[in-house]
Amino acid sequence: MNPRIIDNRSARRLFLQRQGLSDSPYRKIGDPDLLALIERLGFVQVDSIQTVERAHHMILFARNQTYRHKQLSRLIEKEAELFENWTHDASIIPSRFFPYWKRRFAVRGEMLRERWGKTRRGDFESEVKNVLHHIRDNGPALARDLGNGDPKTPKGSSGWWDWHPSKTALEYLWHSGQLAVAARSGFQKVYDLTERVIAAEHRDAEPTSEEIIDWACRAALDRLGIATSGEIAAFWDLVTAEEAKTWCQARKDDALEEVLVKGAGDERPRAAFCWADNDPMHDLPEAPKRIRVLSPFDPLIRDRNRTQRLFGFHYRIEVFVPAAKRQFGYYVFPLLEGERLIGRIDMKHERDSGALRVKGLWLEPKIKLSAARLDRLEAELERQRRFTGAERVVFEDDYLKSAT
Repeated sequence: MNPRIIDNRSARRLFLQRQGLSDSPYRKIGDPDLLALIERLGFVQVDSIQTVERAHHMILFARNQTYRHKQLSRLIEKEAELFENWTHDASIIPSRFFPYWKRRFAVRGEMLRERWGKTRRGDFESEVKNVLHHIRDNGPALARDLGNGDPKTPKGSSGWWDWHPSKTALEYLWHSGQLAVAARSGFQKVYDLTERVIAAEHRDAEPTSEEIIDWACRAALDRLGIATSGEIAAFWDLVTAEEAKTWCQARKDDALEEVLVKGAGDERPRAAFCWADNDPMHDLPEAPKRIRVLSPFDPLIRDRNRTQRLFGFHYRIEVFVPAAKRQFGYYVFPLLEGERLIGRIDMKHERDSGALRVKGLWLEPKIKLSAARLDRLEAELERQRRFTGAERVVFEDDYLKSAT
């Protein structure tokens, strides 16, 4: 029997629903609701750039406009319901998922021990023991609490190869699961012993490698709705591409249905998997028609190839592109309107002046800046202003030049 074909609109609508972008953004969100939202997403990426607001806050605000920063801090620092570690990048993850990171801790720890033990100046093993003993005896610490390290290390560097020895030891202990991030001070990680941060019920569980693979693949497919084995592997970055492929093939025509998904363009439908025991396309809600500013690290668009296929939207961050070669701007934000990615906006929260400054707007081909669309955009910018604490929205004179 030929695979079922899923049309592009249905595939997009399913992904938006799984990513919490079809829910009402007005409903009051309490701390338990916020935890449920993060569990539904799987994780929330953390990034240091604060052009408008930190990525993790923007991701949550895009889904619910009643979200406030202090709610996330409570869930991490007081309730210990969330922990910070690595998926494809640094992320905030539900603590009940902690056991499934243990294989990663072992593999990552061994890899870093091999790499840093050979390349770092001084005695790596000794520094690791000293840092661990210091935190055990003195409590949580930031990297700056542990000394300036090697005076030969050049100032102003940012790569791991130029970290002072205690910073390297901290990162090793964190990546290997021996330390956890207890809080953030500014944006600096506060490290503590894992046993003082993660509850015993999560810390003591010991899933097998097979159980970790099964959980990671199931949980990824739940959050993607429809996915290739490669997309399943990349979601958490806990399993290899081959492990995900083997998992899918073992369940094909039983627990999993192989389908063909139409893209946003004229390309041939792409084979992918979905759960076979229920129809994921059934009774999908329509996403709210409002315009929403997305973080460049929003999970909806994290996989750029998937974004291109489902939404016909090409996006990249131009932070590392020389200014003269940028197509749009240093750090532009995608715009989601209903179920379509309609363009991008260049804006910055100028904290000294209190302005949320809009520098440029680029709409996708065939998207017109109607009066109604402009009203929706300005309403979203006002929501962003209030959320970030800016005093006013300021539009540069020529910000619409590329949108009309």
